[in-house]
Amino acid sequence: MLRTDPQALTIDWIVPTDLGDDAPLSAAATRDAQMRLDTLRRAAPSTSAVMATTVHRSRANQLRVAHGPAIGHYTGAIIELRTTVKAGTQQPLSAWLILVETIPAGSDGTPLERKLVRNVLVATWGEPDHAPLAGSYLYRELRPMNIPQGAKPERLRLVGWVQNAQGRILSAAQSVCATAPGAR
Repeated sequence: MLRTDPQALTIDWIVPTDLGDDAPLSAAATRDAQMRLDTLRRAAPSTSAVMATTVHRSRANQLRVAHGPAIGHYTGAIIELRTTVKAGTQQPLSAWLILVETIPAGSDGTPLERKLVRNVLVATWGEPDHAPLAGSYLYRELRPMNIPQGAKPERLRLVGWVQNAQGRILSAAQSVCATAPGAR
């Protein structure tokens, strides 16, 4: 879902087909891909498709995502953007926080490593929470996220991004747990 290199982050999108609820595995699918297509004003393809978005690192837009330990069927999750860009020029901003489980190759009946979206949070940000330093703005969302039955908390991580009203991704980040199999 998210690949990193020293200069940029790339988000791969596997978008739904126009089969909707009749598609294979649709009962377990989250609706984040369709929400993203709607934001970009694109129709669902007739067959599956992969789109990639490269997000270059910028000091103007620094994003942080993190999550806490699993308690019951929940984990605390945060997405935080520090930006030097004037708040009114990009509003509203959308913060996307995706809870992803990495299934290692050879486990749970899969011969390949898989990344399953387990939960999605989309928040709309208007005005920043506050300006912590002169010329810098802070946006933050702290929420509990449900961990679905069957997910293994030790294999979870967060992927997040913030986009402007036109769907352009301003910044992206992921949490990486050293103990999670397949984490990169």
